[in-house]
Amino acid sequence: MSRFKRAGQGGSIAGFKTEKTEPTVPSGLLKAAGKSGQLNLSGRGLKEVPKEVYRLNVDPPLEAQQNVSFAESDRWWEQTDLTKLLLSSNQLTQLSDDIRLLPALMTLDLHDNQMSSLPSALGELQELHELRLSHNQLSALPVELYSLNKLCSMTLQQNRLESLPEELGQLENLTQLDLSNNLLKDLPSSLGRLTSLQKLTLSHNKLSALPDSVAQLKNLKLLDCSNNQLTDISASLSEMLALEQLYLRHNKLRALPKLPAPALKELYVGNNHIEKLEAEQLSCLKTISLLELRDNKIQTLPEQISTLSTLTRLDLTNNDLSTLPASISLLPDLKVLLLEGNPLRGIRRDLLKKGTNELLKYLRGRIQEEPDQAEEQQTAMTLPSQARVNVHNIKTLKLLDYSEKQAADVPEELFDAAADTTVTSVNFSKNQLTSIPPRLAEFVSSLSDINLGFNKLTCCSPDICKFLLLTNIDLRNNQLTDLPSEMKDLTKLRSVTLIYNRFKSFPQVLYDIVSLETVLLGNNQVNGVDPHRLMKLINLSTLDLSNNDLLNVPPELGLCSSLRCLSLEGNPFRAPRAAIVARGTDAVMEYLRGRIPT
Repeated sequence: MSRFKRAGQGGSIAGFKTEKTEPTVPSGLLKAAGKSGQLNLSGRGLKEVPKEVYRLNVDPPLEAQQNVSFAESDRWWEQTDLTKLLLSSNQLTQLSDDIRLLPALMTLDLHDNQMSSLPSALGELQELHELRLSHNQLSALPVELYSLNKLCSMTLQQNRLESLPEELGQLENLTQLDLSNNLLKDLPSSLGRLTSLQKLTLSHNKLSALPDSVAQLKNLKLLDCSNNQLTDISASLSEMLALEQLYLRHNKLRALPKLPAPALKELYVGNNHIEKLEAEQLSCLKTISLLELRDNKIQTLPEQISTLSTLTRLDLTNNDLSTLPASISLLPDLKVLLLEGNPLRGIRRDLLKKGTNELLKYLRGRIQEEPDQAEEQQTAMTLPSQARVNVHNIKTLKLLDYSEKQAADVPEELFDAAADTTVTSVNFSKNQLTSIPPRLAEFVSSLSDINLGFNKLTCCSPDICKFLLLTNIDLRNNQLTDLPSEMKDLTKLRSVTLIYNRFKSFPQVLYDIVSLETVLLGNNQVNGVDPHRLMKLINLSTLDLSNNDLLNVPPELGLCSSLRCLSLEGNPFRAPRAAIVARGTDAVMEYLRGRIPT
């Protein structure tokens, strides 16, 4: 009987439909995998893993079975064991026990499939370093998985996990664990045994408390507990000596946690139920740089806010503040103060819209109006430049400010007034400067912050590289096309702002400044970036490349694991698609990692 008749009564077309087979793996790809030890089968529509993949290191290739003579480079017995298997973005519902036939695997990527369970044979992959299981339908993990004692990274976000066993604590080499977007109501106390962890993501679960053992995670740098049901944070978290970033957004906290964690730089507690800030809670935050308190119910801000001398960004959007302590303007490094959506009295709405600089200037003015400042105010008025020099700023704030004057140069008397003063910040923005004022060199031993934005600089003088204490430099809205190679000597530089300039490529010297945390290069004409050099910037958390001329985004950019904020919108590349870019940094990074060629 012909196969067309066997197909039933559906006619010849139905017969052809039965010919459709499961996608297979091209033999050339398998052959290449035998040489490289890496096989990428991502996005191939696979419903199951073809048997020949599992047996790649077991069976001799077809040519060997047929006694075909091999070229020197094709000896099948010299094949490399498979160490990397990428199966993401398929339609896999299960993995065969035959996975044990690939015992040398170090990376196994199964993210973005339809798997509801995993085989116990996974526990035999004792060389496994990285396991990616995000975006599946897993409600439990085989207990054998917890015997993988070389596992360093495990990503399980977007699954259906409701609980985890105490055996989790056996994975003592884990440095990165992502459990976000699951259904977890609690965590095992053995979590504290994961002492190698540096990054723990628990957001979008149903946690009402954290186990006390979390405090034992002495190497943890980032803890994300956003979007849970936490009502309190144990003070024991202050024992986490390495903790730098703590995300507690969208919970049910009624008070700011009392957290004297010695390294804490960023604390995000927006969208909670905080009504009052206690002075002792604020005084704990010795090293805080970013404090996000938006969308709470805070009514007053204690004067002690002015003791947070390292604070650079304070977000108080959408609270119940009616007044502000003027002393907030004395914070030496405060660059961003967000106050929209508060019923503030005595501060005009149009002043809020003018931005942080104007607001702080107004608040400093309120301090100067107080009687004990009368003498300084009089001094400022009697200088020859008719109050062009603000002595209070120089003496008290260590700030040299000559901004928004549209001037072609900075007057000599400003530098004269600051002689023998330890100036740490300079703001010469919004002028017509075409070069860096040479007398700036007088503050080479103290200056940490320079703002030369909104000027007419066409090049950046190598003299800038003498300021070895420089941590922030703002050169936005100029006409720069390059930066001097000598900038590599600025080993304390954390933030560089270069938006709205004329850079056609990523400034080469930035690849050599390992201390960088923030690089803002939006609205230029940058046409490429070297991900391999970028990976060496281990502190880089924010990279803005929006509105440039990037025709493609190198997939290896997804391996820059320190990045928390990557802006790529407004470039002419086709992939990743705009819909992925709109989903944010995590989605873009995951997309890029899934497309790394093997």
